[in-house]
Amino acid sequence: MSKGMKTLVVDDHPLVANATKALLDSIDGIEVIGVVGNGQQCMELVSLHQPGLVFLDYHLPVTSGMEVAAQIKHSYPDTHIVIFTGVDLTGIYLKSIELGVSGVLSKESSERTIKNMVNCILDGYTMLPLSFYRNIQFGGAYAREDYALNEEELLMMNMVVKGATYEQIADRIHTSKRTVDNYLRKIYEKLGAKSKAEALEKFIKHQHYS
Repeated sequence: MSKGMKTLVVDDHPLVANATKALLDSIDGIEVIGVVGNGQQCMELVSLHQPGLVFLDYHLPVTSGMEVAAQIKHSYPDTHIVIFTGVDLTGIYLKSIELGVSGVLSKESSERTIKNMVNCILDGYTMLPLSFYRNIQFGGAYAREDYALNEEELLMMNMVVKGATYEQIADRIHTSKRTVDNYLRKIYEKLGAKSKAEALEKFIKHQHYS
């Protein structure tokens, strides 16, 4: 078997993880060396094998994908990381860029898009959706009020916009409904809003600002 870039898949959903592994295995220049389901297992295999590429689920139990990405980049700054997520991507890009992540992909991406991302990385490039690329203001990309929110806060607000209940949000971020309520109150304060309706209005306005 020809050797390629060692690649690790990190996802706590076995079906998604195995499908991702199968797809990556089909790409020339990629050698999948393992599939794990949480941050601790990820760091153990990264330390053991020092893979060149890690496909990392944004939502992991206990430790978030972003936190794991930060740990990897701190210890192994040359490791390429692709954040693989089922949430709205918009609020993830800036944090990912700050961490040195090589790419961000939706779990709804086509096989071709995933393969294109990997091949770009192998060639020293990355991919961005045109909708994001066209709104980049270099030197202050997306420097708007809503981006004072961190990635988890952005996720929560996007879910609220889409009508999600506190219970649904709590399930998504692995916490309690009471904690969600506290988080949202703090988010409303960050946005300078006195009510949920005002917070949503400000958030949506700034999301669509260009």
